[in-house]
Parts: sequence; structure tokens; C-alpha cells
Amino acid sequence: MLYHIYEAQRSLMEPFTDFAQAAAKLYSNPMSLFSHSPLAQRMSAGYDLMYRLGKDYEKPAFGIHSVDVDGVGVAVHERIELDKPFCELRRFKRFSDDPATLAKLKAQPVVLIVAPLSGHYATLLRDTVRTMLRDHKVYITDWKNARLVPLSDGEFHLDDYVNYVQEFIRHLQGVYGNCHVISVCQPTVPVLAAVSLMASRGETTPLSMTMMGGPIDARKSPTAVNNLATQRSYEWFENNVIYRVPDNFPGAGRRVYPGFLQYTGFVAMNPDRHASSHYDYFKDLIKGDDASAEAHRKFYDEYNAVLDMDADYYLETIQTVFQDYKLVHGTWDVRSPEGKVERVRPQDIKTTALFTVEGELDDISGSGQTEAAHDLCSGIVRKEQRHLEAKGAGHYGIFSGRRWREVVYPQVRSFILEHDKPASAAPAAKAKPAAKPAAPKPAAAKPAASKTAARPVATRWVTPVADAGGKPTGAAAPTEADAAAKAPSVTAAPAAPRTRKARKA
Repeated sequence: MLYHIYEAQRSLMEPFTDFAQAAAKLYSNPMSLFSHSPLAQRMSAGYDLMYRLGKDYEKPAFGIHSVDVDGVGVAVHERIELDKPFCELRRFKRFSDDPATLAKLKAQPVVLIVAPLSGHYATLLRDTVRTMLRDHKVYITDWKNARLVPLSDGEFHLDDYVNYVQEFIRHLQGVYGNCHVISVCQPTVPVLAAVSLMASRGETTPLSMTMMGGPIDARKSPTAVNNLATQRSYEWFENNVIYRVPDNFPGAGRRVYPGFLQYTGFVAMNPDRHASSHYDYFKDLIKGDDASAEAHRKFYDEYNAVLDMDADYYLETIQTVFQDYKLVHGTWDVRSPEGKVERVRPQDIKTTALFTVEGELDDISGSGQTEAAHDLCSGIVRKEQRHLEAKGAGHYGIFSGRRWREVVYPQVRSFILEHDKPASAAPAAKAKPAAKPAAPKPAAAKPAASKTAARPVATRWVTPVADAGGKPTGAAAPTEADAAAKAPSVTAAPAAPRTRKARKA
């Protein structure tokens, strides 16, 4: 019923937001007589703020049309590679008319970025994707809003998430021979499960896994997200945050954790910062500071766009990851699409290199939660494992922004390159997945004396990295919790694109 009440309220507010938008333009357009009145700027700013507070925010676009590769502009074409009921595998295909650049693009590693399904859209990783495109062929999981998925497409469980990841990995292996996988926050757990199951069956596993800021072992350094998940029972979450989609959406009748409820929780975590940010926006409009006002719009266009999550997936994530700790206890069983139940055994992974990344100031996935993957993946030799703690970085900073680009990404790029395999050797690896390991060790065989080499610190394999400088995440930086049900979630701010034409890469 709460979802229906919210939709009714939103419908009632729509005419007022439209009026506010028109009034803001009326008082700001120099051709309008109203714009010459003494309080025109204040009136325009007030109406503009009213419009933005009341408008409905749709799914943003990635908007990545070009990237710079070693000083050469490369056009980017975004397309859907695979379309599943609850997710699209999206490819960012690069084109260039420069032969040398084209040859370089073709030889670069293939990376699957598994985006979080935790309230916001995959576009939160726009900066991650744009940065990775300079040196990699990039694919990303683009999760769909559950309220737009008809009931006829069935339910979506945590097991389905794991199976989707396996299917996407196999697809890239079929095209390129193998790939590398990067997971950010929430998907670190299902990605580790997917690769573990593939290893247990004797399938070819990805060349490397990079796990960033995820709750592999949520018992370590518990945060507000972890605490609420343990303080409330499964039944509490089911009774208080799960509602059915109203009739005016394709997914009418589907049980979901609504996006508007998640958004309320996000804002409730830092209400003062959000209020201050909106007031600053109002003052920027009065002063005519268009750059600051546009930065605010871009941030909140992304932050305010939320999606509904299927109830089964959400509740099973709470129980499996944050309450029963099934992954670390070795009690997690996953059902395959064929109906076979298989135990998740990370220790079976042997031919996939592992890189974990944590932020020193991460208040979503506490210190040690992601690093715990090293203990679970005991079958991976130590020289194929690496851990990075990014100094001064919060949760957002490890995958977007200045610290991501200057501190974390160079390490990730180097790790992937060390464990990449030439494309020409890939088909042979795919032909006999169970017979020969798929993870090569060209660079790992060399002494680890380079800048990216891992060095033991106490009992941890940590790559020491100096603080790259810069400010911590800005005011109103997104948080990953929600006051009503603070489930694991990832948020980030958007950035802007450019375009250029060319030939196939």
C-alpha cells in the first residue's frame, strides 16, 4: 500500500513541478518581462529548486562518446551485447581510423565490470568505465529496474545473480578466449561465488579478479550497514521494506524493495549535508555561478535516480551476506539454471589471480572485509595475490574521482596487464577448460620489484601506496546505506563525455 500512496502523491505533485520549471524559466529568460523585476533571480532560483526537489528522476545515460588513448581521440559506441530479463550486458566498443591506435586497441585486455545491484544504476560507475576504456575492452552489467520487469519473466534470486555472472564470463570467453573481472562493492560476493563454482566444475576461470570495497566477510570492522542488518531479523525486512509494484508499471504485482524507500534512507544518513548542498545550489543560482549549479545538477541527477530491487534477491542478500555469513562459513549452496545445487568453494580457485582494494576511510565496507577474500581463496598462490589500501579514500573514492584515477587505477591496470594472455592463445584455452589452467603468468614469474609489486606487511599482502592528495569525497557525497533497511549499496557521482568518429576497434 505504501508504494501506491507514494505513486499517488507523485502524480499529484507533477503539475506543481511542471509549473515550477516553467516559472523558473519565466523569471530567468532575458526576453521575459518578469526577468527584469527586482527579485527575478531569487524567484527563478526558488522555483528551480522546487522543480528539482519534486521532479521524477529517470535512469541516466552513461554518455561516454569518446576517450583519449595515448593522445588520440577514440570514438565509443555503446551497445547491448546480451539482454537478460533483469540485466543487460553492455559493451563500450571503441573505434579509430588511426592504424597504430587500432592495432593497440585490439591487443588490450578484456574486462567485465560487474556493477552493484543495490539501489542505484550502473551509471554510477561511469568514471570507472571511462578510465578503464583507455587501456581495456570494457563490458559492464547494467541491471534493470525490477518494476519494469513483467511478472511473466519470473523471480530474481541471489542464485540468479551468480548464474548471470557465470553466463557473462562464458560469453566473453567464447568471444575472446578469456577475460578479467572487476567487481565493485555488493557484487564482490556473487562474483567470488560464480568464479568458485566454475573452478569447482573444472571450467576455465577468468585470468584475474579485482574486488573493490565489498562485504566478503561482513563480520570484520562492521559499519552502520552491517549493524542494522544484524540487529533486524529477516522477517523484519520482509514486513517493513517489501511492497508490490503498482498497476501503472510493467512489473505490476512484483514484490520489490522500492527505490524511493532506498533513496529516503540514503538521504536520512546525512540530511544536514544534503540540505546544505541544496541551499548552496540556490545561492549559486542567485550569484549566476553556472559551473557550480551545473555540477550540483549532474550529481543529483545521478544520486536521485534509483531502481527497485526484486524482493527475493534483496532478502537473500541480507540473509546470506550479512546475517548467516554463508560464504565465509562455507555453507553457501547455489542452484544452477538446470536445478543442480552446488556448494560454493573459493578454495577451488587456482588459476585466477586475485587483487583486493579497500579505502582507508570506507564507512560502507569496513577495513578487512574485502581483504578476507585472500583467506578464502587458499588455492591461489601468494604471488598471484595482492591487496591495496588506498590512503585517504572513502568508499566512493576507490572507484570514482581523483583517487581512483591517480592511486587505484594504475595498480589495477598493472595487475590486469601482468596476468593477461595474448588473444591468439585464447581459443586453445577455451577448447579444453578442464584440462589446462587458463591463467598465464608471464609477468608474475619475474621478481616482484616493480612499482606494483606486492610486499608483505605483517600477515597481509599489501601494496603500499602514498596518498595522491586531493580532497576527500565532496559534500553530499553518496553513502551506501538506508535508514529504513540500510542494505549494501553503492553510490557515486557522474561525469561528462565527448565524441569522435572512426573505424572498428
